[in-house]
Amino acid sequence: MGEEVQAEQPVTLSRKAKTKLEKQAEHIDRIKRTAIACFIGIIIGVASFYMSGFAAKDIGLLAFMLMLAGIVIQRHIFILLKMTNTKLGVKDWFYQGFLTFAFWFMSWTILLSSPHL
Repeated sequence: MGEEVQAEQPVTLSRKAKTKLEKQAEHIDRIKRTAIACFIGIIIGVASFYMSGFAAKDIGLLAFMLMLAGIVIQRHIFILLKMTNTKLGVKDWFYQGFLTFAFWFMSWTILLSSPHL
């Protein structure tokens, strides 16, 4: 009973300290990725609305497939803009996909519920 139990200190991983310019560059990249996801969602929502005039059945399925294509197109846009997409993990891609879905759904729903367009 004379043994003293030493408190374990949490192990901290040493990370490279980021400069202010690196933090700003990462922040701008995140803003660009978010803007691209929102813009693609709106464009795909408008395209879904106008494509619904050509398809008599399964309008929802066609619109959903267009939205999934918009999510896939994002990766190619990131490559064209030379954005660092190698750092994006599953959580980041889920976020990008959800933003595209949300803006697609809102824009498509607003257009479908408008009385005369």
